Amino acid sequence: MKEAQGNDIEVAFVDADGAKAPRRIRVGRDASLLDAARAAGVPMDATCGARGRCRSCRCKVLSGDVSPATMQDTLQLGHEEVRERFRLACQTRPVTDCEVMALPPKSEAGHQILTGGHAAGANPLDGGADGAGFAIDSGVRKRVVTASPPREEHRQTSDLSQVLAVIKAPVDRRVPVSVLRKIPGELRKQRGELTVTTFNGRIVDIEAGDTSEHVYGMAFDIGTTSIVGTLLHLETGEELAAVGSVNPQTVYGGDLMSRIAYAQFDEKKLVALRAKVLNAVNGFIREACANAGVSRENVYKIVVVGNTCMHHIFLGVDVTFVGLAPYAPAVSDGIVVPAGELPLKAAPNAQVCLLPIVAGFVGADTMACVLATRIYASEELRALVDIGTNGEVVMGSKDRLMACSAPAGPALEGAQIRHGMRGAVGAVEAVRIDDDVHCGVIGSARAIGICGSGLIDACAKMVGAGVIDGMGRLGPPGRVRLPSALAARLRTAETGVEFVLVWDADAGRNEDVTLTQGDIRQLQLAKSAIWSGIVLLQRVMGIDDADLAELMLCGGFGNYINTESAVTIRLLPDVPLDRISYVGNAAHLGAQMALLSERERTRAEELAQRIEHVALAARPDFQEIFIDGMSFESAEPIAPRPTAAGMEPRRTAAG
Repeated sequence: MKEAQGNDIEVAFVDADGAKAPRRIRVGRDASLLDAARAAGVPMDATCGARGRCRSCRCKVLSGDVSPATMQDTLQLGHEEVRERFRLACQTRPVTDCEVMALPPKSEAGHQILTGGHAAGANPLDGGADGAGFAIDSGVRKRVVTASPPREEHRQTSDLSQVLAVIKAPVDRRVPVSVLRKIPGELRKQRGELTVTTFNGRIVDIEAGDTSEHVYGMAFDIGTTSIVGTLLHLETGEELAAVGSVNPQTVYGGDLMSRIAYAQFDEKKLVALRAKVLNAVNGFIREACANAGVSRENVYKIVVVGNTCMHHIFLGVDVTFVGLAPYAPAVSDGIVVPAGELPLKAAPNAQVCLLPIVAGFVGADTMACVLATRIYASEELRALVDIGTNGEVVMGSKDRLMACSAPAGPALEGAQIRHGMRGAVGAVEAVRIDDDVHCGVIGSARAIGICGSGLIDACAKMVGAGVIDGMGRLGPPGRVRLPSALAARLRTAETGVEFVLVWDADAGRNEDVTLTQGDIRQLQLAKSAIWSGIVLLQRVMGIDDADLAELMLCGGFGNYINTESAVTIRLLPDVPLDRISYVGNAAHLGAQMALLSERERTRAEELAQRIEHVALAARPDFQEIFIDGMSFESAEPIAPRPTAAGMEPRRTAAG
């Protein structure tokens, strides 16, 4: 295995007409494709200053892995081009050695939507007849007006009436008390010049002077395992800061049912869970605003998505009955609530929007994924699979959509695995087996454990090498015919048979990194849950593997799965590999779309009513499918995907 060094990713830039030989450059893992192009001497404009606000650095990724598409990629290029691997070079980092074609920029006409004044139907990102377009219209408006305080005692008005009289747009006269408290002082500053901020026609803030340039929002994906958020400019869509970390609620359990059980019938424990997430989100708002150099008072809209359990805990709604049959949510409609009512004190003027819920375990995060992937507008049958602690599957097209929950548990996040860990420095994330075992480790560090993608890869390669049989059993030492180096790794320990992936001499904690029979069983339970969800929806809809035009993997974890290995162990059905695609953190992207567009937020409400929910456990054939999904034997081992650099770690030290 090749050790990563300072400049350890090669980017080859291919001429659009193929007339010149590729220009190759090796760059660090934090470099963007634009940085690489400049270092290689490849002409590539960045008209907006590499802020993702134009198309001038448009390129196409021909081979290799790059970072997931960002909101800026989607805004500037549209969903179809992103699906075809077009990217903004300034927003994209190479993850493995890759080949890129720099392209001349398209017309900048589409950029007009970022001004907020261009009609959605007239720009190229609008979907036309299918209604799947995207245009920025966050619902937040800032209007600069000049008002004067009341001056005549005999014909007396009020400060509020004076302000409302000069606003040249219909607004709701019901003004929050927090705004009423500000009006007298702000009105008498700056000679009456005021900036009035409204959200969907209701005044949410008043400031002295012209602050119309300062209009921000945040999108949060509150997952079972992690929380991620971004700070965006609401008129340009520009990402100003990104924040995130492990969900602090994990101290109360790694999966949803553990947290529901912790808080069931106990309001004090629900308060404790809620305090963890509210403190985290408040902290992220402060961190993002500080990093971007903007005022927290100018954050006016926050969109939050998450599974039903996270959604309810965030709001302080009892989750007891989400964990009991029929697993119904307390509320499924979209919600808008002032930040002060939660309270999110870090953004006092924000309106907090939560997307709708489909079912008890198909939450607002799934709705965000549906928005981001546009599966609802697809002419062909597609499947969307969010692989995580609580997995979800959505399948269908513009004609019909069905969804189910596939609770995989925390094994794929490294929990309940002897040497399991999250995808961080020191985690084995890729495995190759020939006459011996070779491991790719995140950050090219010494291995200290194995993350979910490494667990999948290791088991797939162990199946191919004969170390694991079709039922998931580790071959008894001495009874399976293996090369000597592999045979030495298969041993009987106090807890049973185990297989050594990394010997202690090469590890980071002076102990062997191993996989046990129990670890493999945990993986089998997790992968069968995902596989069964996909297969059962196929059965309900009458869809064969060949009928699926695309299988989209989303979620922070799903983006790092080796698809060949996932098919080998039957985590995914036997779909041709070129039909399996990564769509990154689609839930977070969908939250950003709902943040920037009220049309998207409204669309989510409509789609939530249209999606048909399938309860897996209520299906009489589910148990049969689940048991079948536990085995490895129906899939043939698939050869590793070749790359120009050999087996490189797929993640940076940041994970």
